[in-house]
Amino acid sequence: MKIYHLKTCDTCRKAIKALRAAGHDPVLHDVRADGLDRPTVEALEATLGFEALVNKKSTTWRGLSDEVKSGLSRDTAVALLIENPTLMKRPVIEHNGRYTVGWTKDVPATYGC
Repeated sequence: MKIYHLKTCDTCRKAIKALRAAGHDPVLHDVRADGLDRPTVEALEATLGFEALVNKKSTTWRGLSDEVKSGLSRDTAVALLIENPTLMKRPVIEHNGRYTVGWTKDVPATYGC
């Protein structure tokens, strides 16, 4: 299990704590500290789609120009996520070839929490 997260994100901390309590030992990848490389972002985008990955409620998104926001496509989303990894919705959890985004009420049950 691998979790793409921000160490300062309350939701991410809650998810990590619940997963550990459920017996998981996740590998943590802090997107701010560790960054995101092109192969990782492209793999996530191919699996989840850029609309699922880009957090349009984030401070990072609000700081982008209207031109960038209106021209969002797969290629621009990949570039934006590499340049601004905090733009990614989180946590993104990879487990046994499956991915989930966020920690909504249905996600914990997926991992036995």
